[in-house]
Amino acid sequence: MSLQDYYADLHIHIGRTEEGEAVKISAAKNLTFYNIAQEASERKGIDIVGIIDCHSPGVQREMVHYLERGDMEELDGGGIRYHHTTIILGCEIEVRDPGLGTAHLIAYLPKLSDMLQFTDWLGNYMKNVNLSSQRIYTTARELQREVIDRGGLMVPAHIFTPHKSVYGSCSTRMEHLLDLDGITAVELGLSADSVMAGYISELDRYTFLTNSDAHSLPKIGREYNKLALERPTFDELRKALNREEGRRVLANYGLNPRLGKYHRTYCSSCNHILDEQHAIATERCLYCGSTKLVNGVMDRILDIADRDEPVIPADRPPYHYQVPLEYIPGLGPKTLHRLLARFGTEMNMLHRAAYEELAEAAGETIARYLTDARSGKLRLATGGGGKYGKVEA
Repeated sequence: MSLQDYYADLHIHIGRTEEGEAVKISAAKNLTFYNIAQEASERKGIDIVGIIDCHSPGVQREMVHYLERGDMEELDGGGIRYHHTTIILGCEIEVRDPGLGTAHLIAYLPKLSDMLQFTDWLGNYMKNVNLSSQRIYTTARELQREVIDRGGLMVPAHIFTPHKSVYGSCSTRMEHLLDLDGITAVELGLSADSVMAGYISELDRYTFLTNSDAHSLPKIGREYNKLALERPTFDELRKALNREEGRRVLANYGLNPRLGKYHRTYCSSCNHILDEQHAIATERCLYCGSTKLVNGVMDRILDIADRDEPVIPADRPPYHYQVPLEYIPGLGPKTLHRLLARFGTEMNMLHRAAYEELAEAAGETIARYLTDARSGKLRLATGGGGKYGKVEA
């Protein structure tokens, strides 16, 4: 058995079908099933993508079309192959159990036939099965059982964000919502990292995922994971998330949480972000006294933590702060085009190209930003209240 490294971004939305039918209303119109596959394979260099609106009948018709035409192929081990990229079929669903807040959960299923049957089941409990991230009118545990019984994987999405997440808006513990034994992994979200999650002990047992939650083609791969697999299939992904037979997540590549748009508490009255230099405010703004606060991820975690200090299990993979190309000052479309022409894909630029090669293609300033991003040396301004942080020039 020979394991290889694969890059995976397992949370990408579809904006519209090719016929113009809405799927994720807040996502870009050109974010179609085929365009995602093409972008990941040819430009991003990502080996595995999870498209999480594959329950939509309009999207399923497109999947059948490309399979029948021979542009894509369904793999024996699960997933659909397009050129250099495997597509994992997923579905993001909103749940709200009695007495709890809302949370988003992701179900991944092996085959198109499994997803078609799952859509039929969802239609009994969902008002509009064509759209993304819709509320299901049954319990989270019943949904979880359905996914597992179909051979699927259950992954709570962006678990700390203040809107529609397990810890951010639903409850103080995941066990209040789900059977902990039936969770395959958890997705940290753009405003958290492994250290922050280490404040909550019930997360120690789980594999962490860092995914883009992309709502446009350029944002694919802004967070991603490096996996050790024998081949890029659903079955191998399952083994990696369960840490079986040597398969595993080798590393998480995510935004520095300070770049996340919900990292720290934000006052919507005076627009101040309460960053690391200030005490945590849970009731009133320290600047203007307003109660109109959007609670930040870091502040929420510290509020519900059951530890005074974070604990990082010995088998936890490293978390690397990866600054997406769109955050790099001065890296415009023309320079990016030159870099892609030289290095082929964004993954090559971010991980494999030497400083001297980058400087030759884009100049020393851009090369320094890119190499400093790899080593976590960039200076960052903190995000909050729905506004992303930024790299300081």
